Amino acid sequence: QVQLVESGGGLVQPGGSLRLSCVASGSIRKINDMGWYRQAPGKERELVAKITSSGSTKYSNSVKDRFTISRDNAKNRMFLQMKSLKPEDTAVYYCNADLYGLGYRLGQGTQVTVAP
Repeated sequence: QVQLVESGGGLVQPGGSLRLSCVASGSIRKINDMGWYRQAPGKERELVAKITSSGSTKYSNSVKDRFTISRDNAKNRMFLQMKSLKPEDTAVYYCNADLYGLGYRLGQGTQVTVAP
């Protein structure tokens, strides 16, 4: 059974930092693109950042220059370093991965709350 599990969320003050992790486990031959999505209450899920297997990255305008996406292909892991967090970054953050032969998978999400 293939699983994506996120960790690292929590409560942080505005201006603070958090590092999210995602690990993919199970019968995985290869992971193509990976990405982080988020969904705030009452809003649609949106792409935060994505990274290809070769390391090319893309960010939404709202997080560019504040968030950094990275991955460790050998360990099937992906990370999101978030700094200068704002209250509007509050959301559930989801890990997404394109698994070779299996299609896209989405994790259960981790809550990030930015508040004084």
